[in-house]
Amino acid sequence: MKSFLSSGLLVIIILMICQWTFAQDTLPTPRNIVTAYEKGTRSRDGQPGPHYWQNYARYHIDVHFTPDTRLIWGKESIVYVNNSPDTLSYFWFKLYPNFYQRGAARNTPVLPQDLTDGVQIGAYAIQGVAQNPGRLNIRGTNMIMPASQPLLPHDSVQIDIQFSYVLNKTSHQRTGEIEEGAYFIAYFFPRIAVYDDVDGWNTFPYNGLQEFYNDFCDFDVSIHVPDGYVVWATGNLINAQEVLQPEIAARLQKAETTDDIRFVIDTNDILQRRVTMHRPENVWHYAARNVTDFVFATSNHYVWQSTSLIVDSATGRRTRVDAVYDPRHQDYAEVIHFARKTVEGISYYFPRWPYPYPHETVVDGLDQMEYPMMVNDNPLSNRASTIELTDHEIFHTLFPFYMGTNETKYAWMDEGWATLGEWLLTPYIDSTVHDPYGMEAYNHFAGTEVDLPIITPSTQEEGTDYYLNSYPKPAMGYLYVRDMLGNERFLQALHHYMQAWHGKHPMPYDFFYAMNAGADKNLNWFWKKWFFDAGFPDLAIERVTHQGLRYQVTIRSLGNKPVPIDLHVYLQNGDSLQLHRDVSCWEKGNAVVNLSFRTTSPVKRIQLGSLYDADVNRSNNSWQP
Repeated sequence: MKSFLSSGLLVIIILMICQWTFAQDTLPTPRNIVTAYEKGTRSRDGQPGPHYWQNYARYHIDVHFTPDTRLIWGKESIVYVNNSPDTLSYFWFKLYPNFYQRGAARNTPVLPQDLTDGVQIGAYAIQGVAQNPGRLNIRGTNMIMPASQPLLPHDSVQIDIQFSYVLNKTSHQRTGEIEEGAYFIAYFFPRIAVYDDVDGWNTFPYNGLQEFYNDFCDFDVSIHVPDGYVVWATGNLINAQEVLQPEIAARLQKAETTDDIRFVIDTNDILQRRVTMHRPENVWHYAARNVTDFVFATSNHYVWQSTSLIVDSATGRRTRVDAVYDPRHQDYAEVIHFARKTVEGISYYFPRWPYPYPHETVVDGLDQMEYPMMVNDNPLSNRASTIELTDHEIFHTLFPFYMGTNETKYAWMDEGWATLGEWLLTPYIDSTVHDPYGMEAYNHFAGTEVDLPIITPSTQEEGTDYYLNSYPKPAMGYLYVRDMLGNERFLQALHHYMQAWHGKHPMPYDFFYAMNAGADKNLNWFWKKWFFDAGFPDLAIERVTHQGLRYQVTIRSLGNKPVPIDLHVYLQNGDSLQLHRDVSCWEKGNAVVNLSFRTTSPVKRIQLGSLYDADVNRSNNSWQP
């Protein structure tokens, strides 16, 4: 999700008391992570341990949506596989629409007209045997379901549930009515929470700020909507010929095999009602395998632009890229170009990893939020902001979805990567646009009492501290490591991490140690300084000396956060030169670095810093003779 920090935000900071276990040449490690090492589910070399496991589910969902009343109702059948070594006597579910339930705890306001009775569970059965709904313990967005009999390790259970709720009309928080005739529907089905090797059940309630943590599952979903409504969703549309007019279905098929950007549905198609098959309702059948979530959007008046491109040159595999939007939003017309270029950039530029899914659909919505194969982005009048938003949200395809990270607890493991992706891909899309997203906020708040260490669990943060630790700070950390290692070695390390952990649930230490192994370099000094320690970055030009045209500049670190040194030297004859040192120049704990150089003309001015060099005080960054 793309988040913006409002000025004047007052944040109450909860002081943390952490108990750490220290081991020589390792990072400070909490006891519960040490326990995972001892059990062999994770290892200090950054690989999944020999006893690593994760649970899995298959969802068959049949859901109905009535736009006039915004009623969502349906049934699901879940086969849940317990791959853990533990016997489970109950199951935790997530009922995310209960965010809008009257009396729910939340940190984002909901308008009175959007308050509901929450998700209604009509009936449920375990292993085909009907259960008493009165046994369910619903606590806000969490629901606890007792097992009819304990689920043993490596066994499975089938759970059938009927559910319904009313979709929010306003108070748009990642899901809801966009406008009359257009809806983005996420988190709509009861889903089993993650049970993992570190925390057991993920019991943290959804309150509107912290995002999501889900297992990799298979989805087979039938979506019932009225005539004229098109459905876009996670996964592949199985029955395009049954729900779309033949010409529209043919255009969609063509878009999947061509580089051209074309309209699958244009305004004339909508006006002439030649989009969907004409029956009281159409049932759209989507299927997705090994994904962490399933969402859908539907509209009776959105146009649909589409294209595709080869994302894996070795296999020739293609990804289809879509933009669906209200044609009145003319600024959305370029989104298809930005989206296509983002998918290309991810596949061939950064992180140079073939785009892993069959399609990416950007929906004209009221939010700035990512989902597997889907993006819900509000229209923006500023072209640069539209590029930045598009590439940021699409980059989330890799983090958290492909990598399965715990956004709820470690937001920096996905938002930090999406921010770095935004910084790098924005000029890839348009070389005239350079994006300093988050830098000003960090320079302002760094080292204050709201600036907690990045490693602080996101569940213990809100407001400024959550924003800083989720977005700019980790992005800078990744960027500085890329600069220190060099792009190729950095990608080697990142690919090592991705290869080891995609489709799984990596935690922070898995990332740190996998990067060390992939780079063949112990980076713990930097991980500790940037991700664990408190403090702030502050470089200063302490002095400049010279003999003739030979100069020496002394840079002092007045803070304790290591940042690169970028020195811009402007000469009296109009020439200039730039000197750069990566963060490794501070690795030994030194407080000063000397830079020597020779010029062709006397120095007119020296300026310290660049766009992504964090610095809380730039008043000491200039020198003139």
